[in-house]
Amino acid sequence: MSGSGRGSVHAETARLLWGAPRGRARGPKPTLGTDDIARAGVEIADAEGMSAVSMQRVAARLGVTKMALYRYVPGKNELVALMVDAAIGPYPEETGPRGDWRAQLTAWAQQLLVVFGRSPWVLDGTVGPRPLGPSELAWMERPVAALEGTPLTGAERLDAAVLLVGHARSISEQARASTPGASQEGELSTVLSELLETHGERFPALASALGSAAERREEMDQAWEFGLERILDGLGVLIERRGG
Repeated sequence: MSGSGRGSVHAETARLLWGAPRGRARGPKPTLGTDDIARAGVEIADAEGMSAVSMQRVAARLGVTKMALYRYVPGKNELVALMVDAAIGPYPEETGPRGDWRAQLTAWAQQLLVVFGRSPWVLDGTVGPRPLGPSELAWMERPVAALEGTPLTGAERLDAAVLLVGHARSISEQARASTPGASQEGELSTVLSELLETHGERFPALASALGSAAERREEMDQAWEFGLERILDGLGVLIERRGG
């Protein structure tokens, strides 16, 4: 796809995300809203994963034809963008004690981890350059605002938010991959576990490292907390150094 073509796709996606109506010179009066369409897609994705989402499936869920759905959403990319913003939803008002940037960032990161755990397909729908919807921007506003009043520059506050998102994504990807049957990685992990149960004496280091599913869950919880604390520690050192 050419750069200009991609730009036009992004412009159309942005219009849909921010509620700008599409031009409809002819045809019957609209009976669906983008919220209805997004909700239908989210229900399918939450139940069966992103691979099950298609214009045909969403249209059938809404009781319209596939061609009718195209009157509201021009394609799957735009559909996924609407779904992501709906699944993320508006950020909860409570963000931690006012003036305590560390507590606010901790609360924010924990909430983000909950979103990724509730709808793991959002990880696939938030890859690469794309327009952001009002819900996603509202989420990004919180950590940047929490760091206002610190000596960090605007760019550094944004980088801090992106760093926390990356940590949440990494832990969530690991959790998804370790779920048997949830993905090819999950299936591979299951096969590996079965092989090591039979041949563990030949590969003692691997058998010990893999452990049980419960231990793996515990390790990921520890990795989440450890990584989050180290990121916040680093920000704290930088803030203290600048403030001094």
